[in-house]
Amino acid sequence: MAKKKIKIGIIFGGRSGEHEVSLVSAESVIKSLDQKKYEIVPIGITKRGEWIAENFQLPISNYQLLDKFKKGIIRRGSKLPPEILTRLDVVFPVLHGSFGEDGTIQGLLEMLDVPYVGAGVLGSAIGMDKVVQKQLWQQANLPIVKYEWFLAKEFSRRVLYILRRLTQNLKYPMFVKPANSGSSVGISKVRDKIELVRAIKLATQYDRKIIVEQAVLNVREIECSVLGNDEPKVSLPGEIISCNEFYDYDAKYVDGKSRAVIPADLSIKIRKKIRDLAVKAFIITNCAGMARVDFLLNQKTGEICINEINTIPGFTSISMYPKLWQVSGLEYSQLLDSLIKLAIERHQEKKKLQFHYQPKKKWY
Repeated sequence: MAKKKIKIGIIFGGRSGEHEVSLVSAESVIKSLDQKKYEIVPIGITKRGEWIAENFQLPISNYQLLDKFKKGIIRRGSKLPPEILTRLDVVFPVLHGSFGEDGTIQGLLEMLDVPYVGAGVLGSAIGMDKVVQKQLWQQANLPIVKYEWFLAKEFSRRVLYILRRLTQNLKYPMFVKPANSGSSVGISKVRDKIELVRAIKLATQYDRKIIVEQAVLNVREIECSVLGNDEPKVSLPGEIISCNEFYDYDAKYVDGKSRAVIPADLSIKIRKKIRDLAVKAFIITNCAGMARVDFLLNQKTGEICINEINTIPGFTSISMYPKLWQVSGLEYSQLLDSLIKLAIERHQEKKKLQFHYQPKKKWY
C-alpha cells in the first residue's frame, strides 16, 4: 500500500516590503519538495492581505497560482475559510517580514491547531523586533553593537533631543533601521546629521519603531544557519561580500554581484565562537525549527557582534540559509524534510499538554 502523502500548505506573498522575495523563496521550496512524499497546496496572500488558494481539493502539480502572483495579475482576492487550513497536515509559511515572520500567522495556526514550520509566536515576534532581541542578548551578556531606539511619534515631537541623544551615545558612521523589517528594506548608512535625519524619515515609512546602531569598522559579514528545536544544530559559517557599501536590498536581490564565501575563511577559534553564539542566540530568542544568525566581525580586532536573527530566512536559490546547510552536508530537499519533521514533532509534543483545568467545584 502506498504511503499517504503529507498535505503541506505553502503560504507566500503577504503584506510586507519583502513580498517579492517571498514569491521567489516559495518557488524554490515548491520545486524542491518531493512530490512523492508531499501533496503541495500553494496559498497566496496579496499585498492587500487577501488570501487565495486554487484547486484546494486536488493535488497541485503546477505553479499557476504562484506564477499569477509573480506576474502581478492577481486583481482581487477571495476569503479563505479557516477550515481549509485545518485540512492540511502541516504549513510552511514562506512569508518574510511583517504579518508573516512576526508571530501573526503563527498565532493563527496555533489557534487552528495546525503544525507549522519555524519559530512559534514568541520566537517569531522577538526575531522580528531588532530592539527586543538585542535587549535579550544584552541581558544574557552576548556581544552586540551599541544602539539606541525610539518611536517615530517621539521623533516628530522631540527632533533635537533625539538627535542629540544619538550623537552623544553613538559615533558615525551609523545604521538607521526600521526595528521590524527584513531584507534591508528602509535601512541607511549615515555619516553626518543631515544624512541621519533623512535616514530616520525613510525608516519611519516602514515602522513606528526605529533603531540606530553604531557601525562596526573593518567589518566582515558572517552568517550561520541553525536547525532544530530543543537541541539545535549549526552550519558552517559563511561570509557575504557585498557589491555595495553594505548588504542592502539591491545587493541581496537586484544587482546580482554580491557573492558568498562558504565556508568563511576564519580561524578555528573564531569559527567555533561564532557557531556557539549562533546556538545561544537561537535558544535565548526562543526559536524553533530554523533561523539564520548574522554576525559582524571586525577583521582587525577580531571582535564579534551578533547583528540579528532571521526566523524565516530567504529560501531562494541564492539564499544563505540553504546554501550554508548544503556545504555543511545537508541538501536542499533534505533540509525541507527536516524542517517539516521538526514542525510535526513540536506540534505532537504540544498536543500532550493539558489545556483544560477542572476546578474542585463549580464556582462560576
